[in-house]
Amino acid sequence: MREIEVKYRLDDLEALLIALKVRGIQLGEPVYQNDQAYAPAGWRFGDSKLGVSFVRLRTVGGRHFFALKEPAENAQACLEYETEVADREAMHGAIVHMGYWPTVRVAKTRRVAALERCSLCVDDLDGVGGFLELERLVPDDVAAGPVQAELAAFAASLGVTAARTEETYDSLVRAAQEASA
Repeated sequence: MREIEVKYRLDDLEALLIALKVRGIQLGEPVYQNDQAYAPAGWRFGDSKLGVSFVRLRTVGGRHFFALKEPAENAQACLEYETEVADREAMHGAIVHMGYWPTVRVAKTRRVAALERCSLCVDDLDGVGGFLELERLVPDDVAAGPVQAELAAFAASLGVTAARTEETYDSLVRAAQEASA
């Protein structure tokens, strides 16, 4: 399976919450996610991500998750594998031993709604701001473009001011860190 997503930077998070409520879309409780992103040796920010495997360690409520993502058609259309791990520090050691290096820490508060054909995430990304993310899992042979167009049409139908970004959260965090340095 692949994860196909679209992501929007929000000018007004409250306006989105009102639009969702009007539509009858109920978000789950806020959950804090603490992620460490990793890149393979030799890869640097600014290099292409396509066809490159990146990994992540995420902690949510005391539980730890390892994920591998490999962008295919674009940075938001990825082959993805994810599993829970018992020991975050041991997994970190294994990741570094496999030749990956820690890039940035991505911390956010996420609220999720499960819609009929996708997941809707409202994220408050530490140091960056509010985002709307729509995700759909699809079989490997499904093209990303039409799925992303459908997700984008749904986002537009909400009627809120938001700017679509092709960047991943790790790149957005890195850019914010560089801008504040």
